[in-house]
Amino acid sequence: MDYASGDAVVVIDADLQDPPEVIPEMLEKWREGYDVVYGQRIKREGETFFKKITAKIFYRTLNKLTDVEIPVDTGDFRLIDRKVCDALKKVDEKNRYIRGIISWLGFKSIAVPFVREKRFAGTTKYPLKKMLKFASDAIVSFSHKPLKLATYFGFFLSFASFIYLIVTIILKVFSIIKTVPGWASIVAINLFFNGIILLILGIIGEYIGRIYDEAKNRPLYVIRELVNFDESKSINGER
Repeated sequence: MDYASGDAVVVIDADLQDPPEVIPEMLEKWREGYDVVYGQRIKREGETFFKKITAKIFYRTLNKLTDVEIPVDTGDFRLIDRKVCDALKKVDEKNRYIRGIISWLGFKSIAVPFVREKRFAGTTKYPLKKMLKFASDAIVSFSHKPLKLATYFGFFLSFASFIYLIVTIILKVFSIIKTVPGWASIVAINLFFNGIILLILGIIGEYIGRIYDEAKNRPLYVIRELVNFDESKSINGER
């Protein structure tokens, strides 16, 4: 992408499992005015049930965790317009989830469905370990919700400890059950303060999420086209 100089750029895996014969159809959609034309797999031949089901769960879970609408059942096989390529190169991140960033850029896009055939030769270069890293990069790059888990769990733990303490006091006062003296109060207090610690960690996580956003240094917005403006006088001369 850094060295491609055409009006449009096609990204395709070297193993050709994604069929090159779909590219002319992508070009047709591009000529119709779409800036991103992505290949969407309607069927995946030669892949294990485990890979298919985990991929399906991953893409749908990612869309639940992020505010960016990332098309499901798609890979990196796509055609992007020159302005999309230029905007993508400005996103200067080291661990980049490309298909997510392209969706985040917000250009006009459309899908071209195709059947992904069985691998002709060789083996995948993405074993389970790499797929897990790929999934974590995608989630961490586009969602702060995992950081919020500490807040939610801390609130739940504090609330549960309070209810537990009330129930224990009632049982003790009415002599419904006998407990070891001091045991219930110690457990309830420990749960309560552990909940408070998790709440504080959740608040810290919120600030870390903001710092992470700033560190990624993504542009605040990307302009698709300027009308009646001098591009040389636009913000930074490029947006």
